[in-house]
Amino acid sequence: MDSLILLWRLPRTGFILGRAGVLGHLAKIDLLPRWFCRLLLILNFLIAGRQARRDAGQALCEALQALGPGFIKFGQALATRADLIGPELASALGQLQDRLPPFSGKKAIRIIEETSQKSVSELFADFDETAVAAASIAQVHKARLPDGRIVAVKILRPGIAHQMRRDVRFFRAMARLAEAVAPGLRRLKLVTAVQQFEHISDVELDLRMEAAAGNRLAENMAGDTGIRIPFIDLERTNSHMLVIEWIDGIRIDNVTALKAAGHDIAKITEAAATSFFNQVFRDGYFHADMHPGNIFVTADGLLVPIDFGIMGQLDFADRLFLARLLDAILNRNYDEVARLHYDAGMLDDTVSLAAFSQSLRSVADPVLGKALGDISLGLLLGQILQISARFEISIQPQFNLLQKTMMMAEGVARSLNPAADMWAFARPLASSWIGSEDTIRAQIERAISDVRQLYLKLPQLIKKLENLPRPPPPAPKWPYIITAISVAIALYSLLSLH
Repeated sequence: MDSLILLWRLPRTGFILGRAGVLGHLAKIDLLPRWFCRLLLILNFLIAGRQARRDAGQALCEALQALGPGFIKFGQALATRADLIGPELASALGQLQDRLPPFSGKKAIRIIEETSQKSVSELFADFDETAVAAASIAQVHKARLPDGRIVAVKILRPGIAHQMRRDVRFFRAMARLAEAVAPGLRRLKLVTAVQQFEHISDVELDLRMEAAAGNRLAENMAGDTGIRIPFIDLERTNSHMLVIEWIDGIRIDNVTALKAAGHDIAKITEAAATSFFNQVFRDGYFHADMHPGNIFVTADGLLVPIDFGIMGQLDFADRLFLARLLDAILNRNYDEVARLHYDAGMLDDTVSLAAFSQSLRSVADPVLGKALGDISLGLLLGQILQISARFEISIQPQFNLLQKTMMMAEGVARSLNPAADMWAFARPLASSWIGSEDTIRAQIERAISDVRQLYLKLPQLIKKLENLPRPPPPAPKWPYIITAISVAIALYSLLSLH
């Protein structure tokens, strides 16, 4: 099946991406065989268009938009893989706009009525057939509920599930081909990355999952100040339609409008940084698509995030590792950074911790301490990931979404205040959180929780062990002995006759 998919789609896809100059950038990947890099350079010379030579990033974004929704989403996911595509293309993909022409209002009404088994007039007092926003997966309409509340109605595109599944199959085939051509790429866990992308896509294609994600985030942040989560109408929401509170506010990156409305920019920056920290470290459950278009500031000064289709999760061990890592980097303790990587199993025993620490210092020292607006995050991330590749650090797939979210959070902070240093602000929060989680009492509570979980799972584990196929009993030897004796007797009788 994978071979058929590649034969059918690879030539056209390769040509479109080649015109965008992608092949030339891929040829710079050290993990690829030399013969393959030379081949890519030749194809890049023959195929790449003039636009690619002027601005490869813009050309790539246009190519992905031409290839369709699955490629747009995958391009956004690749924005976190500077280790794979290089810092320049990763930075360009971070700006990839997820916008497509809307489908008609009549189709939207038909989808609503078919999936809810109710007429639009039963569900809404008013429904605007003109979409206010249209992306690759869904589009949004404005409506009014019978009780007068204004809501946004998010509707999946017709046929999008089939199209996404088709694209995912192609990505999986390409990942397997890449790992077969260049075994060194297996360290990057490309197939695992595609599986993660497939899971995220499946969640996005069931809007009930987005509703559940929004409600969970609301529960986690119920006691937080400076931010709130919009209400979600679960009664009207289904797998193809999400009904959520309409937010009247100012985009968080529109500083001019925020100042004109009398908002305190410093307070908003602090609330955004605190919210990001609480989601990632305190809760281990975070909004993973926090670009400026998904965060509004309401008239009362509250931050209101929207669009909960992409959420990230980190277990406690990952959160503790990241908090310690952040603290060590901000303290320029590169030996501790290297040790943390080793303890987390990311570094092989043959790797020199001193050499890794020195390499980190060489790229991090020149930028740490500067104002956020003066730091090229794409360049710094690319340099660090290139160091990681040289030391064969195992890429942790669960951190891919977090990488993307961290870059978006810093972009939001930069748009609000270029002089703000979000990580310096988060430093005391990280130290405080580590201190609270490293207390003896907290460790005892976690140990008790682990034992309880093991106790609850023990019957299932025993049952699974009992159901394991048992090896067949050893075959008895007597049939072989009897057969051998019989053959010997027969041969003896035969020889006696002669």
